[in-house]
Amino acid sequence: MMAFNRFIISKFLQLKIFKRQLSVISEPQFIGIKSKFTNDLKFINCENYETIPIYRILSAPIKKTNYQDYPIKVDQDKLVKMYQDMIRISVMDKILYESQRQGRISFYMTNTGEEAIQIGSASALTLDDIVYGQYREAGVLMWRGYRYPQFINQCYSNCEDPGKGRQMPIHYGSKELNFTTISSPLTTQMPQASGAAYALKLNNRDACVVCYFGEGGASEGDAHPAFNFAATLDCPIIFICRNNGYAISTPANEQYRGDGIAARGPGYGIHTIRVDGNDILAMHHATKFARDYCITNKKPVLIEAMTYRISHHSTSDDSTAYRSIEEINKWNQYSPILRFRDYLNTIGLWDDEKNQSFRNQPLKNL
Repeated sequence: MMAFNRFIISKFLQLKIFKRQLSVISEPQFIGIKSKFTNDLKFINCENYETIPIYRILSAPIKKTNYQDYPIKVDQDKLVKMYQDMIRISVMDKILYESQRQGRISFYMTNTGEEAIQIGSASALTLDDIVYGQYREAGVLMWRGYRYPQFINQCYSNCEDPGKGRQMPIHYGSKELNFTTISSPLTTQMPQASGAAYALKLNNRDACVVCYFGEGGASEGDAHPAFNFAATLDCPIIFICRNNGYAISTPANEQYRGDGIAARGPGYGIHTIRVDGNDILAMHHATKFARDYCITNKKPVLIEAMTYRISHHSTSDDSTAYRSIEEINKWNQYSPILRFRDYLNTIGLWDDEKNQSFRNQPLKNL
């Protein structure tokens, strides 16, 4: 008898739950979300989720890796040019940084440690794609065809400077290369880039917009409308966040809480990738993957490129005031140039003799 009663009670509860589910299905659904109901009251935080992984192809140079295991499909001549442009940027940084220290130019920002993000992403784009930079994207311009004299003219504000000295040094721009002139206020380029991407969509152009910014810039007010406009208007734009660990002197762990900048993408409904920004091949493939998606689906993508700013923030900064020399030296052992050179040496496209010979060329040109 007791077993029969338990059976009746069980069926009654099942029927009650079924009716409740029917009422939920038939009631109007909240607009803009796809959540299920629960009677389990608890907080949701970053610890409830698995962290977003970092996409990587090349290991650190001090680790021995069989690179033949990677199905890397990049033309060999292109691989060599990618490395050469990284060297060109590095040499230019050294000369112009010293020029500022000698009082020849007023200001400069180096790209040391972030060359892979710039060259890796730029090499996956076309000249039809429109670039909105922040201030550390000289490598993107160089890949697209900007030459030493043009960089020098702008930094020295001479008579051949297109801006005629009205811009700060390193605020480059080129209409011919689809590189929008950099502006001083932080992240103003982000909503502008979303608008440009929307215009490309309206004109049915086979191109996308690429917008660079830093993890510190992601805390600025302009970042939110840029993401939201791009997501709700389905704009073909790639947001590339250079998370280099420091917003001038503010370390990233004081800049935000949670799982970095990439974790914000899904919240806006944006497809998101986190990449090892010190791995030029990972950066190239991630950007190409994102561009193909943007062009095909006319939707935005967010790439968070994890890197480390080895140099000072600018010539106005002394980074040893807020980080140790040991920390800088440690990261310098894992620099993107060393990692990529190790890969090229391993597959037989480069060697130490070629490296020394080539480094002397841009030095003479400058």
